[in-house]
Amino acid sequence: MTCWNKLLSSSAPAATLLIRLLAGGVFFLEGIKKLLFGAQWGAGRFARIGIPYPGFSGPFVGAVEITCGFLLLLGLLTRLAAIPLIIDICVAIASTKIPILVRAGFWPMEAEARTDYSMLLGLIFLLLAGAGAWSLDARLASVRRGGDG
Repeated sequence: MTCWNKLLSSSAPAATLLIRLLAGGVFFLEGIKKLLFGAQWGAGRFARIGIPYPGFSGPFVGAVEITCGFLLLLGLLTRLAAIPLIIDICVAIASTKIPILVRAGFWPMEAEARTDYSMLLGLIFLLLAGAGAWSLDARLASVRRGGDG
């Protein structure tokens, strides 16, 4: 099996589409917010929470979230698209949720972190399981195997 076939193949059920729609939709919309409303959600927010070079990192993260979120929605290069988003959500947890934990304790942090942890686990699932049967990855893997998919 070639590297591309391994990357595209998935034995995950068709219902994996629901995880892709959830994670892809959230990241796609969050990326749009970072670009459209930079002062509140993009560079301005990055500056307020201490992310370096917010004028660059805000729009960059927004573009990554839009691109990778859209790839998840399509089920195209799903495993590759999950990797930058895992890094993205880990940085978000470290820069916004850990300070809440230190400052206010577990329960306030837990209330703020539910979406982040759900996204992280969904992304890890997609990285490990692949896009599932209803995806462009599955279609491409079928074509590469010579099937009519």
